[in-house]
Amino acid sequence: MSRLLEKKRVLELTEAVGITGQLDSFYKGFSVDSREIEPGYIFAAVKGHQADGHDFISQAVEKGAEVILTERDPATLELPQGVAGIRVKDVRLALSKLSFAFEGDPQNKLSVAGVTGTNGKTTVTTLVHQVLTRLGFRAGMLGTVEKRVGDTASVTRLTTGSPQEIARDFSGMLDAGCTHVVMEVSSHGLSQRRTDAVTFDVAAFTNLSHDHLDYHGSPEAYLKAKKRLFDGLGEDHIAVINTDEEATPKLISDCRAVIWPYGLKDESMRIIRNDAEGLSVEMDGTRIDSPLCGLFNAYNLAAAFLICRAFGCSARNTAAALSEAKGARGRLERIVTEDEGLPSVFVDYAHTPDALENVLATLRNMEPEKQLIVVFGCGGNRDRDKRPEMGRIAASLADLVIVTSDNPRFEEPDAIIREIITGIPNADTLVNPDRPAAITEAVAMADENAVVLIAGKGHETYQEVMGVRYDIDDAKIARRALQLRAGREIKKGEDV
Repeated sequence: MSRLLEKKRVLELTEAVGITGQLDSFYKGFSVDSREIEPGYIFAAVKGHQADGHDFISQAVEKGAEVILTERDPATLELPQGVAGIRVKDVRLALSKLSFAFEGDPQNKLSVAGVTGTNGKTTVTTLVHQVLTRLGFRAGMLGTVEKRVGDTASVTRLTTGSPQEIARDFSGMLDAGCTHVVMEVSSHGLSQRRTDAVTFDVAAFTNLSHDHLDYHGSPEAYLKAKKRLFDGLGEDHIAVINTDEEATPKLISDCRAVIWPYGLKDESMRIIRNDAEGLSVEMDGTRIDSPLCGLFNAYNLAAAFLICRAFGCSARNTAAALSEAKGARGRLERIVTEDEGLPSVFVDYAHTPDALENVLATLRNMEPEKQLIVVFGCGGNRDRDKRPEMGRIAASLADLVIVTSDNPRFEEPDAIIREIITGIPNADTLVNPDRPAAITEAVAMADENAVVLIAGKGHETYQEVMGVRYDIDDAKIARRALQLRAGREIKKGEDV
């Protein structure tokens, strides 16, 4: 934490509805993690899905917490003498506001764009960041694959981080001279109010499909979470909206911002070219040529173009910069080696039915005569309903399906695979729970002119099994498999 907050400011930000004990004049920080508490700190007792912060109040007090923030009546917490309690209506909202206040409210000094949707968030945010950087802006980025704070890039664990993490990152961006930031905004982050203290100048919606129902419970609740981003926009803000999506009317029903649409149905965008060499899309009379390919990337380009325009970039400059932008790692990323006579291998993050169907259809349409092989699995402890559906999609579009393990987490890989296979009982299917072996097998058995898609993990460089993350990088494994097939000897320890 970088600055002290006065008692009056704390009470205003938290919208306190009840107080027990004596409050101090200043507080120097706060946390939701009792292990991070220091003397003079506020401890926010948040009830989560896996743990309840109220169970750690005594540890927080031992570490020096002087105030407990809670939605419960503080009088029922039996706090020791010298420790005050503040009752609030929404502890997550208070948490978000306090996080940014302790960092000096850096969000108010940056132009911020947020991108939400089931698929495409990472590609859109990466494209926007690449365009802004090419055009001379100092821009930050927060997303699934990585965060960029000034010139520093680091791996992220969550699509949308905690309020404290976002606030610190925004502060770091300001220190690095950034003027703009583009960030992914997940449904989890929205429902947990992680970005409630951020005023978004621009918000973009990519699409909505079957995902995260294990958390939200229903498609309606999932849509409601996404909708929160647009409900919070003001009249002087801009909403970049995919109008081809069925969910769009409900999503923007209460949005006060100026709507900037993109879609094929209303002809606000037009695809001129879409093949293995790339895309050409027309937006508002401006042609955008890109090395990216596939229908879904046409939508991603359109969204990125409009976000940059909303930031004040000219159409001509934005289109020119997009022509050089390569998008995000692990998003229909072709694995290239120096060898010839090998199958074409792509790595993609597609881990939902809609995303898998989009990327398979893209590859099938680009190379309709070639053998198409797909290697994929489904994550454990996540929405089980999508498993047979993804199996059905894979079997309907690929010539050969190899079902393997994704991130099994705390489930048995074989059990997940069995559920996937219920959707593909009569298809040409192989099963190999060992993901590296499955990838190597696919590359080894593919025709010379075949196309191999390795789906599900994309940029991820780990596999999570029983709470442990093991090093597994689909791109590296695929590159090694291609080199082995070419007969190239790989020395021990060599980085492929």
